[in-house]
Amino acid sequence: MVADFWGKIKKRRLSSLYLLYGTESFLLTETYELLVRTVLTEEEREFNVSVYDCEDTPVQTALEDAETFPFLGERRVILIKNPYFFTAEKEKEVEHDLKKLESYIMSPSPFSIVVFVGPYEKLDERKKITKLMKEHAEVFVASPLAEKELREWIVERAGQSGVMVEEHAIDTLLKLAGTNLMTLANELDKLVLFVGPGGMIQQETVEKLVSRTLEQNVFVLVEKVTKRQIGDALQVFYDLLENNEEPLKILSLLAGQFRLLYQVKWLAAKGYGQQQIASILNVHPFRIKLAMGQAALFSEEELTTVMRQIAEADYEMKSGTMDRQLVMELLLMRWNEGIAKNIQ
Repeated sequence: MVADFWGKIKKRRLSSLYLLYGTESFLLTETYELLVRTVLTEEEREFNVSVYDCEDTPVQTALEDAETFPFLGERRVILIKNPYFFTAEKEKEVEHDLKKLESYIMSPSPFSIVVFVGPYEKLDERKKITKLMKEHAEVFVASPLAEKELREWIVERAGQSGVMVEEHAIDTLLKLAGTNLMTLANELDKLVLFVGPGGMIQQETVEKLVSRTLEQNVFVLVEKVTKRQIGDALQVFYDLLENNEEPLKILSLLAGQFRLLYQVKWLAAKGYGQQQIASILNVHPFRIKLAMGQAALFSEEELTTVMRQIAEADYEMKSGTMDRQLVMELLLMRWNEGIAKNIQ
């Protein structure tokens, strides 16, 4: 959907009205910026872009601006943020003339592009003004991207700088950086700068340059445990300590990861698929895909044992009966001898 919507903008199949909403704020910003770059030259933007916020400015003020002729250009772009009157949110102190908005929707200015942007999960479809807007505007819903869309987005973003990306490099990038678009964009921009125009981002480059978050390092630690690579697991732990990460925080994230593995394994045994599990647990499908791979290496009994041992380690750390680093080291050694003994 993202590629289709952006494709229409790039082909200059433009509308006078846009409604952009959703929980993926980075996508909202990218879509708006693409509109501005497509409609206006860099020189025109200084005079023909206006920004209003419905939480402190009446919508009619923004619409009056939209009806003003452009200066030194053919078009204007009017950004109207937080149009809460399209949602079920309560009215605020600002008085919005929705009759004026209705009239504008029915007959928008031919020389302005008005873009409503709001970080809303859903709109109030019962409202007349919402129905009217959805009928006459180009609507873009910025939801978290599915894995296929994430891959397309990565290729698209790298391609804007004339850079290609290997499939294995995309796999590794998603594993290391996660699915947050802001984080991915920062890491991808770094990779693009490194290989330069005409270059190819390869798996080795990603492994060398991409910063690992604490959560991703914990994921790697779990992978090392499942493969009985206890030396590597300890090294990951020591690297985290070098970065001033607290053993208690590492243990807490380990608990969260193993809890996810248990939930995924239990739901998969009940016959649920990847997408259904992602929806039930409210976790991105790509993360569920990775978790299913790790969970397959454990029995349900082993995962129950792990959770009990983590709880015991948590108590030992918090009660101060043993040095926290030592508690983690002993836990990893115990896993090497115990839960992973049947994993080849």
